[in-house]
Amino acid sequence: MEQTVYNPQKGRLESIDLTFTDKNTTWFGNAEKHCGLRLIADYEGCLVIAEETYSYPVLIYDQSRSVINHDSKKARDLLDLYR
Repeated sequence: MEQTVYNPQKGRLESIDLTFTDKNTTWFGNAEKHCGLRLIADYEGCLVIAEETYSYPVLIYDQSRSVINHDSKKARDLLDLYR
């Protein structure tokens, strides 16, 4: 499924082919408890982080869910670093 993401390394929006599944995605139910994040997903050696807002998900190179231990706080820190 085509997904538009913001790529801060390139400074632009781009389209990627990503389907969110239980195998590649960690879903967060309570946005307040999980730093306002909706999900984190692995994509070709990168990490996609989506907030509960209508903003585009962010694609971060050389990261994965396992690197940040599926932790919403660490994902929020990465997101803040790349904005």
